[in-house]
Amino acid sequence: MARVAVIGGGTSGLGTALMLGRRGHTVTLFEQDAREAGDDLNRDFFDWNRPRVPQAVQPHSFLAPVRTVLRAEAPDVYVDLLDRGAHEYHDFDWFDEHPPHRAGDEDLVTLRTRRIVLEAALAAAVRREPTVEVRSGCRVSALTFGEGSPTRVTGVRVGEEAHRADLVVDASGRRSPVPAWLVAAGCRPPVVDSHRTGIAYLSRWYRLRAEGPRDPGRVKNGSAAAFALAGVFPSDNDTFAVNVMLSTADPTRGALTDPAVFEAVARRFPATAAWLDLAAEPQSDVLAMAGLDNRWTALADEEGPVVTGLVNAGDSLIHTNPTLGHGVALGLLAAQYLATHVDRIAADPADYHAWTTQALRPWFDAQVTADRGNEQRLAESSTLPDRRAAAVAASAFDDPVVMRARAQVRHLVRTSDEAYGTEEVDRHVTVWLAARPDFSPQHDGPTRDQWEALIPA
Repeated sequence: MARVAVIGGGTSGLGTALMLGRRGHTVTLFEQDAREAGDDLNRDFFDWNRPRVPQAVQPHSFLAPVRTVLRAEAPDVYVDLLDRGAHEYHDFDWFDEHPPHRAGDEDLVTLRTRRIVLEAALAAAVRREPTVEVRSGCRVSALTFGEGSPTRVTGVRVGEEAHRADLVVDASGRRSPVPAWLVAAGCRPPVVDSHRTGIAYLSRWYRLRAEGPRDPGRVKNGSAAAFALAGVFPSDNDTFAVNVMLSTADPTRGALTDPAVFEAVARRFPATAAWLDLAAEPQSDVLAMAGLDNRWTALADEEGPVVTGLVNAGDSLIHTNPTLGHGVALGLLAAQYLATHVDRIAADPADYHAWTTQALRPWFDAQVTADRGNEQRLAESSTLPDRRAAAVAASAFDDPVVMRARAQVRHLVRTSDEAYGTEEVDRHVTVWLAARPDFSPQHDGPTRDQWEALIPA
């Protein structure tokens, strides 16, 4: 059995430690924050200042791999997650009845919950695991190195204490210090592929009133203007978030941090207006997040691994702008692979690096492509998509065959080309268009003049 040191107690670090521990490996989890998600989820969510984890308070919808990995590896955690208020939403729930079942349909399920709920369920399970030791409030300050070519990482250092390990897993997040430590130690540098996005997020949390309406009816969760996107994230325990996305270069962006302006703007989009019309109670200020990038950090180059005894996972490996919600799903998939193959990876991480390139890198590349398109469209208020492309998106909400393809892409089951590029989907979109000869692409959000009228001079 392996001795493993995990740096970082976020969702990826907790998931990695739990899955390794349940396979009998000895795990020490180092988390520099002394606080962890506990029983008072609202206090932890709204009052816990976590500057190193700005995404923690942003809205989340967890994609199918989160559910499938947890049900396979930690079904008790999944039950706990639901008990804490998370709930399932199947993409076919949009329709009055689900279509005839096909293999894989059962997995097209989103978990609607705040990130803190998942963290709390994982943290509680890790604390119960006898082979996992959690060292909260312990900041790893360095790696320790041994001999070999390439150099072997032999453990971590916390202050004056050295902790030896057969494998170190860097799950310390998008600001991981590990690449700099490797370079300072004379190792070949990690290969970093970084793409800055010109997209800003502004979000605000609400809670449905106990005596008020509970459901806006059949309303899409997203709306679009030429220069901005708006969406709703239904969540746990009667909470939901309203989100507005626009270019970082938009001169009106700063004004949206005013709650009154934010809500006035959000009410100009049908998706968000329907939820705000439920008279929900605001639970937060407007939460802004910008300076976003997509970054792939490979601890291997053309010569092979830059070190042995060390791999990265979660945002330390693949950090993506949250447009498509990939982060936690990709982190838990990496955790599952690590736990399944840890002895081989501890001896030689080349297989792990090859797997991440094959299994995870395509979704990183898809995110980069999507963000480039969104950035350009929002910054330039670009023209609408062509009629056929718009029909593919619109027809999913009328046709279960197209909705299945949409869900497969969204839940990381198939790439866009694979899911939409079938003769069946093409035929169904053609039939949908034929029944709507007057269909033309259009935005359902405000015009620029309507938007500007809501912004204080």
